[in-house]
Amino acid sequence: MSDLPVVTNPDIPSVRPKRKGLEREFALLRAENLVKDFGGLRAVDGFSLTVGPNDLIGLIGPNGAGKTTVFNLLTGLESLTSGEVRFNNYDLTGRPAYQISHCGMARTFQNIRLLRNLSVLENVKIAYHQHVNYSLLDAIVRTPRFRREEREIERKSLEFLEIFGLGALAHQKASSLPYGLQRKLEIARALATESRLLLLDEPAAGMNPRETAELMTLIHEIKERFELAILLIEHDMKLVMNICERVVVLDAGRVIASGSPEEIRRNPAVIEAYLGKEIEV
Repeated sequence: MSDLPVVTNPDIPSVRPKRKGLEREFALLRAENLVKDFGGLRAVDGFSLTVGPNDLIGLIGPNGAGKTTVFNLLTGLESLTSGEVRFNNYDLTGRPAYQISHCGMARTFQNIRLLRNLSVLENVKIAYHQHVNYSLLDAIVRTPRFRREEREIERKSLEFLEIFGLGALAHQKASSLPYGLQRKLEIARALATESRLLLLDEPAAGMNPRETAELMTLIHEIKERFELAILLIEHDMKLVMNICERVVVLDAGRVIASGSPEEIRRNPAVIEAYLGKEIEV
């Protein structure tokens, strides 16, 4: 679609140019009154959220609150019943997932979705291919342009893997990695799309305490290194309360609270949603 922005940046991942003039008050993502019905069930009911260019926001709530459905609506994997999604001031309402990804919004999944029979390197290279400039004919004939771009994609991908500590494992099958490294690879692949907003769906799920601590450090590092915004769903309250600048709480598809981690931890509505207990961090 010619009216949609496509994020391209030949300098990623070594140095991501600063987005000069992109002020903090600018809303990178604006979701307005999102509603999603599945038959007679309203899974998301009037969800609204604004994300700035460098925000780190946690989306929490009890099981079945609608958190992953919100992610699916934002990224085009589910169609909206009503509401509007704008990204970088472009209307993405009703756009398919591939167009939304091309605009600079990427995500991971609650259940890891790597291409398990491909190598670690190939998983990252695939993410770069949405920005290639060669044609199908170039690929079939293997023209100099094709070979040149493929060499550059491999160089960038290897550099990206080094950032995530996966460089030495580049040629291993993705399925052979330990669980924690598979999570890292999934995040690396999402970032390789040259995203400006990264949505992480329960990134610490299945991790042990050491891996979770490493993940907290990694999230901070990628946020600063790549100058992007992060929106994450997580049940690990220690992780959420220690790294997020703002926390939004969903219950039964509706936002019941939004504020700083300390405000959320003591909010009566949030305490009630979490079975009458103050959230422990």
